[in-house]
Amino acid sequence: MLPEIVLRQAQEAIWDLDGTGIGVLEHSHRGKAFGRVLDGAEAAVREVGGIGSDYAVLFVSGGATAHFARVPENFLGDRTADYCHTGVWSAKAMAEARRVGNVHVACSSEPDFATVPTTFAWSESPVYVHYTSNETIYGTEWVTPPPAPAPLVCDASSDIFSRPLPLANHGLIFAGAQKNLGPSGISLVIANKEFIKLGSVELPPLDRYETYAAERSLHNTPNTFGIWVIGAVCRWILSEGGLDAMAERNARKAKLLYDALDASKSWRAHATPGSRSNMNVTFRGPTPAREDELIKAAEARGMSGLRGHRSVGGLRASIYNAFPEDGVRALVALLHEHDA
Repeated sequence: MLPEIVLRQAQEAIWDLDGTGIGVLEHSHRGKAFGRVLDGAEAAVREVGGIGSDYAVLFVSGGATAHFARVPENFLGDRTADYCHTGVWSAKAMAEARRVGNVHVACSSEPDFATVPTTFAWSESPVYVHYTSNETIYGTEWVTPPPAPAPLVCDASSDIFSRPLPLANHGLIFAGAQKNLGPSGISLVIANKEFIKLGSVELPPLDRYETYAAERSLHNTPNTFGIWVIGAVCRWILSEGGLDAMAERNARKAKLLYDALDASKSWRAHATPGSRSNMNVTFRGPTPAREDELIKAAEARGMSGLRGHRSVGGLRASIYNAFPEDGVRALVALLHEHDA
Protein backbone atom coordinates (compact mmCIF):
# COMPACT_ATOMS: atom_id res chain seq x y z
CA MET A 1 0.00 0.00 0.00
CA LEU A 2 1.32 3.42 -0.98
CA PRO A 3 0.63 6.59 1.02
CA GLU A 4 -2.29 8.47 -0.49
CA ILE A 5 -0.31 11.69 -0.63
CA VAL A 6 2.36 9.95 -2.72
CA LEU A 7 -0.28 8.67 -5.13
CA ARG A 8 -1.58 12.23 -5.54
CA GLN A 9 1.93 13.53 -6.12
CA ALA A 10 2.51 10.76 -8.66
CA GLN A 11 -0.57 11.86 -10.61
CA GLU A 12 0.96 15.30 -10.98
CA ALA A 13 4.46 14.03 -11.77
CA ILE A 14 3.16 11.76 -14.51
CA TRP A 15 1.49 14.76 -16.12
CA ASP A 16 4.11 17.43 -15.39
CA LEU A 17 7.37 16.80 -13.52
CA ASP A 18 8.35 19.81 -11.44
CA GLY A 19 6.93 22.33 -13.90
CA THR A 20 8.88 21.03 -16.89
CA GLY A 21 5.72 20.43 -18.93
CA ILE A 22 6.80 16.81 -19.45
CA GLY A 23 5.86 13.87 -17.26
CA VAL A 24 8.32 11.69 -15.36
CA LEU A 25 7.47 8.75 -17.65
CA GLU A 26 8.63 10.78 -20.66
CA HIS A 27 11.85 12.44 -19.49
CA SER A 28 15.21 11.12 -20.62
CA HIS A 29 17.11 9.33 -17.88
CA ARG A 30 20.17 11.34 -19.01
CA GLY A 31 18.40 14.69 -18.78
CA LYS A 32 18.73 17.30 -16.06
CA ALA A 33 15.13 16.87 -14.86
CA PHE A 34 15.58 13.20 -14.10
CA GLY A 35 19.04 13.90 -12.73
CA ARG A 36 17.34 15.96 -10.03
CA VAL A 37 14.91 13.08 -9.38
CA LEU A 38 17.78 10.63 -8.96
CA ASP A 39 19.72 12.98 -6.69
CA GLY A 40 16.62 13.60 -4.58
CA ALA A 41 15.73 9.93 -4.29
CA GLU A 42 19.23 8.94 -3.21
CA ALA A 43 19.38 11.79 -0.70
CA ALA A 44 16.01 10.79 0.77
CA VAL A 45 17.02 7.13 1.04
CA ARG A 46 20.23 8.12 2.79
CA GLU A 47 18.46 10.45 5.20
CA VAL A 48 15.75 7.94 6.08
CA GLY A 49 18.17 5.07 6.61
CA GLY A 50 21.01 7.02 8.19
CA ILE A 51 23.26 5.76 5.40
CA GLY A 52 26.76 7.19 5.26
CA SER A 53 29.23 7.55 2.42
CA ASP A 54 30.71 4.11 3.06
CA TYR A 55 27.57 2.60 1.51
CA ALA A 56 26.35 2.94 -2.07
CA VAL A 57 22.64 3.41 -2.78
CA LEU A 58 21.69 1.54 -5.93
CA PHE A 59 18.44 1.39 -7.92
CA VAL A 60 18.32 -1.92 -9.78
CA SER A 61 15.63 -2.90 -12.27
CA GLY A 62 13.81 -6.13 -11.39
CA GLY A 63 12.65 -7.53 -8.09
CA ALA A 64 14.45 -9.11 -5.16
CA THR A 65 14.39 -12.62 -6.65
CA ALA A 66 17.02 -11.57 -9.18
CA HIS A 67 19.42 -10.91 -6.31
CA PHE A 68 19.12 -14.52 -5.13
CA ALA A 69 21.33 -15.38 -8.10
CA ARG A 70 23.21 -12.09 -8.46
CA VAL A 71 24.66 -12.22 -4.93
CA PRO A 72 26.35 -15.64 -5.25
CA GLU A 73 27.43 -14.89 -8.81
CA ASN A 74 29.23 -11.81 -7.52
CA PHE A 75 30.69 -13.09 -4.27
CA LEU A 76 30.49 -16.87 -3.81
CA GLY A 77 32.51 -18.57 -6.53
CA ASP A 78 33.64 -22.03 -5.42
CA ARG A 79 33.65 -21.03 -1.75
CA THR A 80 31.03 -21.40 1.00
CA ALA A 81 28.28 -19.03 2.11
CA ASP A 82 26.12 -19.52 5.19
CA TYR A 83 22.35 -19.22 4.89
CA CYS A 84 19.71 -18.77 7.59
CA HIS A 85 16.70 -20.81 6.51
CA THR A 86 13.42 -19.29 7.67
CA GLY A 87 11.02 -20.15 4.86
CA VAL A 88 10.21 -20.04 1.17
CA TRP A 89 12.37 -17.05 0.26
CA SER A 90 15.53 -18.29 1.92
CA ALA A 91 14.97 -21.66 0.24
CA LYS A 92 14.80 -19.95 -3.15
CA ALA A 93 17.95 -17.98 -2.38
CA MET A 94 19.80 -21.15 -1.36
CA ALA A 95 18.73 -22.93 -4.53
CA GLU A 96 20.27 -20.17 -6.64
CA ALA A 97 23.47 -20.10 -4.58
CA ARG A 98 23.93 -23.86 -5.01
CA ARG A 99 24.19 -23.30 -8.75
CA VAL A 100 27.37 -21.33 -8.10
CA GLY A 101 29.11 -22.63 -4.98
CA ASN A 102 28.69 -24.26 -1.60
CA VAL A 103 25.79 -23.49 0.73
CA HIS A 104 25.97 -24.20 4.44
CA VAL A 105 22.69 -24.02 6.37
CA ALA A 106 23.80 -22.29 9.56
CA CYS A 107 20.36 -22.26 11.17
CA SER A 108 16.83 -23.29 10.32
CA SER A 109 13.31 -22.89 11.67
CA GLU A 110 12.00 -26.00 9.93
CA PRO A 111 9.59 -27.69 9.82
CA ASP A 112 6.84 -25.20 10.66
CA PHE A 113 8.81 -21.95 10.24
CA ALA A 114 6.96 -20.42 13.17
CA THR A 115 10.04 -18.97 14.88
CA VAL A 116 13.29 -17.20 14.07
CA PRO A 117 16.35 -19.36 14.84
CA THR A 118 18.29 -18.70 18.03
CA THR A 119 21.09 -21.26 17.66
CA PHE A 120 23.71 -21.20 14.92
CA ALA A 121 26.33 -23.52 13.49
CA TRP A 122 28.52 -21.38 11.27
CA SER A 123 30.84 -22.84 8.68
CA GLU A 124 34.59 -22.40 9.11
CA SER A 125 35.02 -19.28 6.97
CA PRO A 126 31.87 -18.19 5.12
CA VAL A 127 32.16 -15.56 2.41
CA TYR A 128 28.89 -14.01 3.58
CA VAL A 129 25.82 -14.85 5.66
CA HIS A 130 22.43 -14.49 4.01
CA TYR A 131 19.17 -13.99 5.89
CA THR A 132 15.63 -12.83 5.12
CA SER A 133 14.73 -10.15 7.65
CA ASN A 134 10.97 -10.69 7.30
CA GLU A 135 9.23 -13.82 6.05
CA THR A 136 6.03 -12.79 4.29
CA ILE A 137 4.64 -16.30 3.88
CA TYR A 138 5.05 -17.57 7.44
CA GLY A 139 4.90 -14.19 9.18
CA THR A 140 8.19 -14.18 11.09
CA GLU A 141 10.71 -11.36 11.48
CA TRP A 142 14.21 -11.05 12.91
CA VAL A 143 14.15 -8.60 15.84
CA THR A 144 17.91 -8.18 15.42
CA PRO A 145 20.17 -9.54 12.66
CA PRO A 146 21.90 -12.89 13.22
CA PRO A 147 25.29 -12.63 14.99
CA ALA A 148 27.24 -13.59 11.90
CA PRO A 149 30.99 -14.22 11.57
CA ALA A 150 31.05 -12.71 8.05
CA PRO A 151 29.42 -9.80 6.19
CA LEU A 152 25.64 -10.05 6.22
CA VAL A 153 23.57 -10.10 3.06
CA CYS A 154 19.97 -9.26 3.86
CA ASP A 155 16.82 -9.71 1.82
CA ALA A 156 14.83 -6.87 3.39
CA SER A 157 12.11 -6.76 0.76
CA SER A 158 9.12 -6.83 3.06
CA ASP A 159 10.28 -4.77 6.04
CA ILE A 160 12.73 -2.24 4.61
CA PHE A 161 12.25 1.15 6.32
CA SER A 162 9.54 -0.20 8.60
CA ARG A 163 11.93 0.33 11.53
CA PRO A 164 15.48 1.64 12.08
CA LEU A 165 17.93 0.14 9.61
CA PRO A 166 20.70 -2.04 11.13
CA LEU A 167 23.69 -1.36 8.90
CA ALA A 168 26.44 -2.75 11.13
CA ASN A 169 28.19 -5.81 9.65
CA HIS A 170 26.05 -5.69 6.52
CA GLY A 171 27.81 -6.11 3.22
CA LEU A 172 24.65 -5.74 1.19
CA ILE A 173 20.92 -5.17 1.74
CA PHE A 174 18.47 -5.62 -1.11
CA ALA A 175 14.74 -5.03 -1.21
CA GLY A 176 12.06 -5.31 -3.85
CA ALA A 177 10.24 -1.98 -3.79
CA GLN A 178 6.68 -3.28 -4.01
CA LYS A 179 6.12 -3.86 -0.28
CA ASN A 180 7.13 -0.62 1.46
CA LEU A 181 8.90 1.56 -1.10
CA GLY A 182 7.13 1.86 -4.43
CA PRO A 183 5.98 -0.04 -7.52
CA SER A 184 7.00 -3.50 -8.64
CA GLY A 185 9.84 -3.89 -11.11
CA ILE A 186 12.60 -2.14 -9.16
CA SER A 187 14.73 -2.99 -6.15
CA LEU A 188 16.71 -0.84 -3.76
CA VAL A 189 20.21 -2.01 -2.87
CA ILE A 190 22.30 -0.61 -0.02
CA ALA A 191 25.84 -1.90 -0.51
CA ASN A 192 29.03 -1.53 1.47
CA LYS A 193 31.49 -0.10 -1.03
CA GLU A 194 34.40 -2.24 0.17
CA PHE A 195 32.29 -5.40 0.10
CA ILE A 196 31.12 -5.00 -3.49
CA LYS A 197 34.69 -4.43 -4.64
CA LEU A 198 35.11 -8.16 -3.96
CA GLY A 199 32.58 -9.03 -6.67
CA SER A 200 33.55 -11.05 -9.73
CA VAL A 201 34.85 -9.00 -12.66
CA GLU A 202 33.92 -11.76 -15.12
CA LEU A 203 30.20 -11.03 -15.06
CA PRO A 204 28.30 -8.91 -17.60
CA PRO A 205 28.11 -5.27 -16.48
CA LEU A 206 24.45 -5.34 -15.43
CA ASP A 207 25.09 -8.32 -13.16
CA ARG A 208 27.83 -6.53 -11.20
CA TYR A 209 26.94 -4.38 -8.21
CA GLU A 210 30.11 -2.39 -8.86
CA THR A 211 28.68 -1.24 -12.20
CA TYR A 212 25.65 0.30 -10.51
CA ALA A 213 27.84 1.98 -7.89
CA ALA A 214 30.32 3.35 -10.43
CA GLU A 215 27.64 4.66 -12.79
CA ARG A 216 25.00 5.74 -10.25
CA SER A 217 22.51 3.14 -11.50
CA LEU A 218 22.66 4.66 -15.01
CA HIS A 219 24.62 2.08 -16.99
CA ASN A 220 21.36 1.43 -18.82
CA THR A 221 17.94 3.08 -18.67
CA PRO A 222 16.65 2.45 -15.15
CA ASN A 223 13.08 2.30 -13.92
CA THR A 224 12.77 6.08 -13.75
CA PHE A 225 9.24 6.15 -12.39
CA GLY A 226 10.13 3.59 -9.72
CA ILE A 227 13.03 5.76 -8.58
CA TRP A 228 10.72 8.78 -8.41
CA VAL A 229 8.22 6.86 -6.24
CA ILE A 230 10.91 5.54 -3.89
CA GLY A 231 12.10 9.10 -3.35
CA ALA A 232 8.58 10.33 -2.69
CA VAL A 233 7.86 7.50 -0.23
CA CYS A 234 11.09 8.19 1.65
CA ARG A 235 10.20 11.87 1.92
CA TRP A 236 6.78 10.82 3.27
CA ILE A 237 8.47 8.64 5.91
CA LEU A 238 10.59 11.61 6.95
CA SER A 239 7.50 13.83 7.17
CA GLU A 240 5.85 11.24 9.40
CA GLY A 241 8.73 11.24 11.89
CA GLY A 242 11.23 8.85 10.32
CA LEU A 243 11.94 5.21 11.07
CA ASP A 244 11.44 5.45 14.83
CA ALA A 245 7.91 6.69 14.22
CA MET A 246 7.32 3.98 11.60
CA ALA A 247 8.49 1.32 14.03
CA GLU A 248 6.19 2.56 16.80
CA ARG A 249 3.21 2.78 14.45
CA ASN A 250 3.81 -0.65 12.95
CA ALA A 251 4.26 -2.30 16.35
CA ARG A 252 1.01 -0.75 17.56
CA LYS A 253 -0.93 -1.94 14.51
CA ALA A 254 0.46 -5.46 14.75
CA LYS A 255 -0.26 -5.70 18.48
CA LEU A 256 -3.93 -4.91 17.87
CA LEU A 257 -4.21 -7.88 15.54
CA TYR A 258 -2.05 -10.32 17.48
CA ASP A 259 -3.91 -9.54 20.71
CA ALA A 260 -7.20 -10.30 18.95
CA LEU A 261 -5.85 -13.59 17.58
CA ASP A 262 -4.41 -14.67 20.92
CA ALA A 263 -7.75 -14.03 22.61
CA SER A 264 -9.80 -15.73 19.90
CA LYS A 265 -11.51 -19.10 20.14
CA SER A 266 -11.37 -19.69 16.39
CA TRP A 267 -8.39 -17.84 14.93
CA ARG A 268 -4.75 -18.46 15.85
CA ALA A 269 -1.54 -16.76 14.81
CA HIS A 270 1.04 -18.96 13.09
CA ALA A 271 4.22 -17.29 14.33
CA THR A 272 5.24 -17.54 17.97
CA PRO A 273 5.73 -14.50 20.23
CA GLY A 274 9.22 -13.06 19.90
CA SER A 275 9.39 -14.00 16.22
CA ARG A 276 6.22 -12.36 14.94
CA SER A 277 6.30 -10.06 11.95
CA ASN A 278 4.92 -6.54 12.22
CA MET A 279 4.41 -6.53 8.45
CA ASN A 280 2.69 -9.85 7.67
CA VAL A 281 0.37 -11.37 10.25
CA THR A 282 -0.32 -14.98 9.26
CA PHE A 283 -3.09 -16.93 10.93
CA ARG A 284 -5.35 -19.94 10.57
CA GLY A 285 -8.94 -20.82 11.27
CA PRO A 286 -10.41 -24.08 12.59
CA THR A 287 -11.05 -25.38 9.06
CA PRO A 288 -10.37 -24.28 5.48
CA ALA A 289 -14.11 -23.79 5.08
CA ARG A 290 -14.19 -21.30 7.95
CA GLU A 291 -11.24 -19.49 6.43
CA ASP A 292 -13.10 -19.22 3.13
CA GLU A 293 -16.12 -17.83 4.97
CA LEU A 294 -14.00 -15.13 6.57
CA ILE A 295 -12.40 -14.18 3.26
CA LYS A 296 -15.83 -13.93 1.62
CA ALA A 297 -17.12 -11.73 4.46
CA ALA A 298 -14.02 -9.56 4.26
CA GLU A 299 -14.35 -9.06 0.52
CA ALA A 300 -17.99 -8.04 0.98
CA ARG A 301 -16.68 -5.16 3.13
CA GLY A 302 -13.99 -4.13 0.68
CA MET A 303 -11.12 -5.93 2.41
CA SER A 304 -8.91 -7.74 -0.09
CA GLY A 305 -5.73 -9.80 -0.02
CA LEU A 306 -6.45 -11.86 3.11
CA ARG A 307 -5.86 -15.27 1.57
CA GLY A 308 -2.52 -16.75 2.56
CA HIS A 309 0.23 -17.53 0.09
CA ARG A 310 -0.67 -20.31 -2.32
CA SER A 311 2.16 -22.51 -0.98
CA VAL A 312 0.83 -22.68 2.60
CA GLY A 313 -2.82 -21.54 2.57
CA GLY A 314 -4.41 -20.00 5.63
CA LEU A 315 -4.84 -16.26 6.02
CA ARG A 316 -2.49 -13.31 5.96
CA ALA A 317 -2.91 -9.62 6.74
CA SER A 318 -0.17 -7.49 5.23
CA ILE A 319 0.00 -4.23 7.18
CA TYR A 320 2.89 -2.33 5.62
CA ASN A 321 3.93 1.21 6.54
CA ALA A 322 1.12 3.05 4.77
CA PHE A 323 -1.64 0.68 5.89
CA PRO A 324 -3.92 2.63 8.27
CA GLU A 325 -4.63 1.59 11.84
CA ASP A 326 -8.35 1.88 11.11
CA GLY A 327 -7.95 -0.93 8.59
CA VAL A 328 -6.50 -3.18 11.29
CA ARG A 329 -9.35 -2.28 13.63
CA ALA A 330 -11.86 -3.17 10.91
CA LEU A 331 -10.26 -6.60 10.51
CA VAL A 332 -10.24 -7.15 14.28
CA ALA A 333 -13.95 -6.34 14.38
CA LEU A 334 -14.59 -8.86 11.60
CA LEU A 335 -12.65 -11.55 13.46
CA HIS A 336 -14.73 -10.93 16.56
CA GLU A 337 -17.95 -11.26 14.58
CA HIS A 338 -16.81 -14.62 13.17
CA ASP A 339 -15.40 -16.04 16.41
CA ALA A 340 -17.31 -19.17 17.32
